[in-house]
Amino acid sequence: MASPNLSEIATTTMLNRSRSIADNVTKNNAVLTRLSTRGRIKPFSGGREIIQELSYQENGTFKYYSGYESLDISPSDVLSAATYAIKQAAVAVTISGLEQIQNSGKEEMIDLLDARMEVSEATMKNQLSAGIYSDGTGSGGKQITGLQAQVSKTPATGTVGGINRANHSFWRNQDEDPGTKPGDNAAILTSMRNLWLATCRGSDKTDLILADNNTYSLFWAGFQDRQRFTRDGGDMAKAGFSALAFNSADVVADGAYGGNAPDDTMYFLNTDHIMWRPYRGRNMVPLDQDRYSVNQDAMVKLLVFAGNLTMSNAFLQGVLDAS
Repeated sequence: MASPNLSEIATTTMLNRSRSIADNVTKNNAVLTRLSTRGRIKPFSGGREIIQELSYQENGTFKYYSGYESLDISPSDVLSAATYAIKQAAVAVTISGLEQIQNSGKEEMIDLLDARMEVSEATMKNQLSAGIYSDGTGSGGKQITGLQAQVSKTPATGTVGGINRANHSFWRNQDEDPGTKPGDNAAILTSMRNLWLATCRGSDKTDLILADNNTYSLFWAGFQDRQRFTRDGGDMAKAGFSALAFNSADVVADGAYGGNAPDDTMYFLNTDHIMWRPYRGRNMVPLDQDRYSVNQDAMVKLLVFAGNLTMSNAFLQGVLDAS
């Protein structure tokens, strides 16, 4: 006979595990790890879209003056906002009536649900991590608005966050092409220096460089005899990522086995201006309601996410395209 308190067991098991799911997803991805350590994970509480405020120009009323000279007190429009669609994702944990009978003891039921939750968590982690590197067109445009869209190799085209980059130059990221196929350490390092300078504004600068295997290997080979560039004490290294340093930025290999960084690509990110925006009530948590199949002897629990990756400044972000 199926356990009469299956729903309670399933709900309790998922709730107990869900406390660590969001944290585990963060630790699985270099971008989310850095955003977490810098306090850039910003849940939102509702609305039709995710609003990301930004400043797009200086205040035009600044002037030097002398004595009684008139000052410019006209209103200065300096603020705007990018708007991002709320992207949703779910993983189902199912159990049939037969499995309930075969695992009718409470401990056996928890073991079965735990095993299935582990697979669901891993699926959620891997798919959201892939989404962070995506161009947002996957699953018919339902995928996260990832780095390939926001820090584009064609920064003067396309619309991101509701802002047309062809019409608004402030919303274009920096891009750099070494002009050669990967294999030339000097060309890669020169391009990295160029892109570093292009994405610096005083103390506001790139703090995270994400590299695929090819570009990371070239960078690493160029500094192999200078071990002072290794960031053993950095927060990325402490989180388990392979990290070197370029100036004050961590250089992370996020294209290793199972990684999602695009081939022959480096992203220069200023994470002061990138946010992970999950919805408060659906940040990788199980839905409260139970779902029983209408025409099957089975029960389904859903692990859900809603939110998106957002950006408040584009011209301080960059991409190196070595393809």
